[in-house]
Amino acid sequence: MRKYEVMYIINPNVEQENVQALVEKFNGVISNGGEVTKTNVIGKRRLAYEINKLRDGYFVLVHFNATTEVVNELDRIMKIADEVIRSLIVRDVA
Repeated sequence: MRKYEVMYIINPNVEQENVQALVEKFNGVISNGGEVTKTNVIGKRRLAYEINKLRDGYFVLVHFNATTEVVNELDRIMKIADEVIRSLIVRDVA
């Protein structure tokens, strides 16, 4: 398993309870074949530029260890989730 980190931005119109549910859902996907080492819900922040006419979003950063299959599945699920407006998964080299 390799080290990865994912940063994703959740739509600001989603309620706080649903934000926590989404974080737990994505962490569950990672845990199904990998392990979450650190989850940091940064909170609601202003975006650098508009995305789909939105100026704010909930930022979440997750560090995890996983196989390539888990990373591909996480990426697929984040792309089809309507609540996620942007996501980026990178391999951690540190």
